[in-house]
Amino acid sequence: MFKLEHIHPMVVHFPIVLILTGFLFEVIYLFFRKNNFFQETGFWMLCIGALTVVAAYFSGAFLTKELYGTAGAIQSTHELFAEFTVFSALIGTTLKVYLKIEKKEETWLKWIDFGLYAITTILICITGYYGGILVYEYLMN
Repeated sequence: MFKLEHIHPMVVHFPIVLILTGFLFEVIYLFFRKNNFFQETGFWMLCIGALTVVAAYFSGAFLTKELYGTAGAIQSTHELFAEFTVFSALIGTTLKVYLKIEKKEETWLKWIDFGLYAITTILICITGYYGGILVYEYLMN
């Protein structure tokens, strides 16, 4: 039977894939300058990834059950890193959209945005790690 608690595990894979792949495309573009395809694709993956990060966060915050004990501590850590990921993704996406609208994508600000994208990528990996512990060690679904 389908439960609302199942929405979070179904949604979380989208931001993970979009942000990780988008960051890889950004690296390819910034360091190898092969094709603008990588820049455009990385941009759209970050934008869509940021939207899905918000969806994943809210589905986890409001549709999953509260855990206690050691599992609760891990859940709190998972939630903390999820919050950091949301803020980082939204700030990075906002800066990237600004740079694109103002046509300042080739200024020094692109490196600040790249750093935010890297931080978001690291944070989503840490968040996913703690989520994986909840699923595989504490059978949270």
